Amino acid sequence: MSIRTDLALESINAAKISEGITKTERGKAFKITEINIAEDKHGEKIGKKKGKYITLEGSVFSCFSKDFREMCEEFSEELSQFVPDGKVLVVGLGNNDITPDALGPQTASKILATRHLKEELKDEDDFLTSLRPVGVLASGVLGQTGIETAELIDGLMEKIDPQAIIAVDALACSDINRLGKTIQLSDTGISPGSGVQNKRRELSEATLGVPVIAVGVPTVVDMHTIVHDYTGNKIAGSMPNMMVTPRDIDRLIERSASMIAAGINMTLHPQMSFEDIESIMF
Repeated sequence: MSIRTDLALESINAAKISEGITKTERGKAFKITEINIAEDKHGEKIGKKKGKYITLEGSVFSCFSKDFREMCEEFSEELSQFVPDGKVLVVGLGNNDITPDALGPQTASKILATRHLKEELKDEDDFLTSLRPVGVLASGVLGQTGIETAELIDGLMEKIDPQAIIAVDALACSDINRLGKTIQLSDTGISPGSGVQNKRRELSEATLGVPVIAVGVPTVVDMHTIVHDYTGNKIAGSMPNMMVTPRDIDRLIERSASMIAAGINMTLHPQMSFEDIESIMF
């Protein structure tokens, strides 16, 4: 059976590495796997576009970790290679009223928005006005707003003129051992809702004209996939399906959002210390 996953690492593991795809590993606080797909034709078999995909695997994010700072720093280092200089728009995708889908909005709420500071504080604070201009948007979902996220961002592009967009969203995985303990970064953009078969218009450099860096954590797994993995049996077409999420999903979302937001803030504002960023977020 075909697997349902947003993780490039799982797609490649299922199909095996082929021509035009490379895979390297590194990492300290995380086990980091970098996958590069040279051309779109090389990624067709696994359903992924050409580009770079970085997967960071650690211990489950819902549990306290004494290595939290090191994890944030390593995530920030990996994210930094994707982000160009200049203004950045951070977009939190998803529905804040549905806990497994709330990663994007909760991350957005912890991002330091600075785009307005240069003008508002130009005669008051040299440090704050020196920070990179960052805008933040928690876009909601089509069912709440009646507006596609891509349409909202289109409307902002001319006014804000960002050099890049960082889009944060909850993902789906196929291996429960990666559920809530994995971060994926990619420079290929994202299609909101694709992991749960509710695919919306994609956010990518092709559609928006600037690099779109996708950041996500898998918070759900397909029940058919779990049954197949544990039994090895083919799933009957009449068997109903559903998405399964951990029972501590509220804590998982809260702590994952804190880690991702800390890493994004560290990347966008390297002149700020980890302690400064923590004091703003918590």
